[in-house]
Amino acid sequence: MSKYTTGEIAKLCNVTVRTVQYYDTRGILVPSELSEGGRRVYSENDLEKMRAVCFLREIGLSINVIGQILKEEGSAKVIELFLEQQKQILEGEIAEKQEKLKNLELLSNEVKNNTDFTLKSILDVACIMETNKKMKKLRRNLWIMAAVMGVFEYGTLLLAIFTGMWWAFAVGMGIVVILSIWLSVYYYKETAYICPECHKVFKPKFKEMFWASHTYKTRKLTCPECGKKSFCLETHISQMK
Repeated sequence: MSKYTTGEIAKLCNVTVRTVQYYDTRGILVPSELSEGGRRVYSENDLEKMRAVCFLREIGLSINVIGQILKEEGSAKVIELFLEQQKQILEGEIAEKQEKLKNLELLSNEVKNNTDFTLKSILDVACIMETNKKMKKLRRNLWIMAAVMGVFEYGTLLLAIFTGMWWAFAVGMGIVVILSIWLSVYYYKETAYICPECHKVFKPKFKEMFWASHTYKTRKLTCPECGKKSFCLETHISQMK
């Protein structure tokens, strides 16, 4: 069976000698034997293990995670768990970089289309980005609450149909009504609107907002600044500050 020195195994795995020595000190790649002069000597199995370590490093696993995986070498489920955790970390990093790329593209387009672009314009773009984040969070909360209401409504209805417990349905509908009122008030407090004519950011009366015709991101409202009634763009209340 072939044997390798530290330099040879480093060359075969395309790493530095210092890297091989570091893995030894961390207990990740301990040499199979030492020569009479005290030098590290690696076997074919060590070479395979080193190549596996290098691959795991290339896909982004940390030294600590690799060390834990090697200790649990016989447990596929444990290794799968470590890999899944690393996958989630990498997906989070990708999503963060994609968000940064989107912001850069938005800023770049603003610079190209605006010859009078200033530092204040950058702050305006930053404000729009922050507002978009808040609106996404608000809409996500609304969908979650709507799902909860649906569970109460249809769950208690099915319970009443199959068991005859109509009082449970009545209680469920009562909860749905209370949640609907709370959701409407919460939504009203968190939103404002931008007039497409004069760009005024304003907050309408609750009654007007509630009964207005609307799309996913607009409502037909009367602007208090210019008096124009049109579909106004929904934005976060922080835009008024």
